[in-house]
Amino acid sequence: MRYLIELAYKGTEFHGWQSQPNASSVQQNIEDALSTLFKSKIQIVGSSRTDTGVHCLQQFAHFEIDFELDVKKLEKLVFQLNAILPKSIAIKRIFKVNQDFHARFDAKFRVYQYRIMQNKNPFWYETSYHYKTHLDLELMNQAGLILQEYTDFQCFSKVHTDVYTFNCKIEYAFWERQDDFLLFNIKADRFLRGMVRAIVGTLIEVGLKKISLNEFEEIICSKNRNNAGRAVPPEGLTLMKVGYDFNANE
Repeated sequence: MRYLIELAYKGTEFHGWQSQPNASSVQQNIEDALSTLFKSKIQIVGSSRTDTGVHCLQQFAHFEIDFELDVKKLEKLVFQLNAILPKSIAIKRIFKVNQDFHARFDAKFRVYQYRIMQNKNPFWYETSYHYKTHLDLELMNQAGLILQEYTDFQCFSKVHTDVYTFNCKIEYAFWERQDDFLLFNIKADRFLRGMVRAIVGTLIEVGLKKISLNEFEEIICSKNRNNAGRAVPPEGLTLMKVGYDFNANE
């Protein structure tokens, strides 16, 4: 039987989502907890692979067991996992899905948000990038519209990454101001490794008027990571939502 976990986590203390030797990851913590409860080795497959220090408001992961769990047992499993897992990981719910469902490949879209904190606030340092220099949001939003005109984003991808294509379909990419924060919101069918942080770093260059909109477009067309801006720090990035054909919020 295949089950889907909905969860959230604060990525500060983890070396990303994916399990790796000699480092604490979100995936490994959940797999260890499930394996303890089921008394057998359980592996999970996540909908997205967030990098070290990146946070997640909504993430999904599927796992398989050879017996069925009813609603009450699933509710108990959620309670037990939350009791075992560190406070920085929260299991929201677990529900049964079709046997051929895949948390990663069946996802139709992901939404990320990058948070810039412009005034010092001790409560937001671990989930925001403190950057107080004035930025031209109008120019940055014009650049966001340019992003929607393209599909190949190799220039924003980490180098030496093993992917079959650099194509992503961006539905929207825009900045907004909320109190002392600048928020960058982007939605696409998929994202490349390091893509959002590289986009934000390059958009900051636009907002500082260090590169023009024409130069921003030339960077995209160049397909060269060296031409794009630096990757901004991971603590400002949060995976906000993952969408499927079914309504995962019901």
